[in-house]
Amino acid sequence: MSSRIDDMFRLHQTALNLRAARQELLASNIANADTPNYKARDIDFASAMQGALTGGGAKLQVAATSAAHLSGTTGESVMGAPVQYRTPVQPSADGNTVDMDAERAQFADNALRYEASVRFVSDKAKAVLAALQG
Repeated sequence: MSSRIDDMFRLHQTALNLRAARQELLASNIANADTPNYKARDIDFASAMQGALTGGGAKLQVAATSAAHLSGTTGESVMGAPVQYRTPVQPSADGNTVDMDAERAQFADNALRYEASVRFVSDKAKAVLAALQG
């Protein structure tokens, strides 16, 4: 049985987990900015959050044409949301699709939203604690 306090923080826990996973993807893009043929990846946060809250998510099944095939899903996913490749604004000669300006902007935006969520949860926890003590 989950408590009301758990229910109150579940949305924020899910959002923070998704933000952390997205931050890792963005950091990986920045770290591989000079890697030939590296394809920049990201998730659609809104659809990922919706999928995580409903318990769903985009899951594609592998078509097994032989009994020797391994089972699994196609592609990578974060909490049920598919990891998508960015479309490059300006193609590079080495096939790398990382646009450092866009990646830095997305990284900063995601970090700011993560910090705002942490502060909101912290303030809410302090309010709950004050209500329990008073």
